[in-house]
Amino acid sequence: MRTRDLKFGLYADEQGLAWVKKLVEDAVGSRSARITSETVGHTCTGSELSTADVYDFLADQWAMEHPAQSSGTRQLVELRVTLVCSLRTWRAIRKNVIKALCPEGTAPHACRVPWMAA
Repeated sequence: MRTRDLKFGLYADEQGLAWVKKLVEDAVGSRSARITSETVGHTCTGSELSTADVYDFLADQWAMEHPAQSSGTRQLVELRVTLVCSLRTWRAIRKNVIKALCPEGTAPHACRVPWMAA
């Protein structure tokens, strides 16, 4: 088993971020994996670019999908979760989290938390 990272760009408020963290925890808990660290950053891993520079389209997505709503306290962040697991388990966890983030599939819909798997 090795250390592997999950990274998601998010446009989320505190409740949305907590929801995504719970999705990750649930996906990890159902597998032979262990979370060793979890951070929320305003710069992208391995780069000096800010999350606002890299994930700005997520704020635009929110505005288009929720035209009559205020974005409130939403921020562009990168959620980084470090796991100890096999590559196969990492892939299964990532797939489950993405499926939970976007359960409607490919049909047009509004995301609860605009996201991008990094």
